Amino acid sequence: MGKLRGMILPVLLLAAKVAPGAAALAAPTTATNPLLPGGPDPWIVREGDTFYYMATLGDRLAIRATRDLARLAEAKETVVWRPQASGPNAQSIWAPELHRIDGKWYIYYTAAAAGHDDDAHRGVFVLENAATDPLKGAWVDRGRVATARPGIDGTTFEHRGKRYFVYSPYVGSESDLAIVAMANPWTVTGPETILARPDRAWERQGGRQILEGPAFLKGPKGALFLSYSGSACWSDGYAVGLLRARADADPMKAASWKKAATPILKTTPSAGVFAPGHNGFFTAASGATWMVYHANTAAGMGCTGKRAPHIQRVSFDASGAPTLPRLEREAVVR
Repeated sequence: MGKLRGMILPVLLLAAKVAPGAAALAAPTTATNPLLPGGPDPWIVREGDTFYYMATLGDRLAIRATRDLARLAEAKETVVWRPQASGPNAQSIWAPELHRIDGKWYIYYTAAAAGHDDDAHRGVFVLENAATDPLKGAWVDRGRVATARPGIDGTTFEHRGKRYFVYSPYVGSESDLAIVAMANPWTVTGPETILARPDRAWERQGGRQILEGPAFLKGPKGALFLSYSGSACWSDGYAVGLLRARADADPMKAASWKKAATPILKTTPSAGVFAPGHNGFFTAASGATWMVYHANTAAGMGCTGKRAPHIQRVSFDASGAPTLPRLEREAVVR
């Protein structure tokens, strides 16, 4: 698999295509990684000419909207939800993901129960909004995704007309990756399947055996990919790995997924990237694929709010697998 090499250099960004009848493409502007001073567990999705950004804030869910990722820091943070003082989703609001599904917006996020900020009381919850603009309208609490185990970092994807939910359940002393079918964007159905365990040395750094932060990507040749973060987030060994399944495979079968031998993104001191992880994928207006992930800017910084969002253009090798080649000084999102 491809590895990140070279310096993290300024990224040249061209604003996404504007709506019909609007002005021509905006002039290119230069953005430098990291995009913000902090923002753990970042997520970016594009709808039309707008990029929507979310990240872990701990006590709330908020969205930034911008047509130019180079100006993300200038985008107003709009709080769309705050937890109640009591209940199963009262604290430790982590890892939000914003998805557009069947004409509605959904936010998947991790939370813990009031009075029990521990692994046994964590789960993934869902909010729904029928408005066209996720910064407007009412967010309806659809409750906890009824997974078989407590866990974190839920995501969803559709394949061959069926929807699936993937998350990181606590299984004994491990955090694994599990998949389950969905009847709708907040309801799971049928048994869960453990897809992968932390069985590689690089997935067991920092004193914990962890796979977390799954993110789905469909390759240009139809293959299915799930990236994930391995090891404890406070370790500089934290890194991004990859699972792959054939286009005609059953995603519910563990045997369908093959794990890459080495991380596709890891600590790279020459690039100023340490403990990278919890990535997501988004597309530019042209259809080009990009990755957003968080990383520290120096060794030994641990698992704090200083983990900052970075973006990286994704390439694909001859087999159709995503790779992260050497970064160029300038890259254009269009």
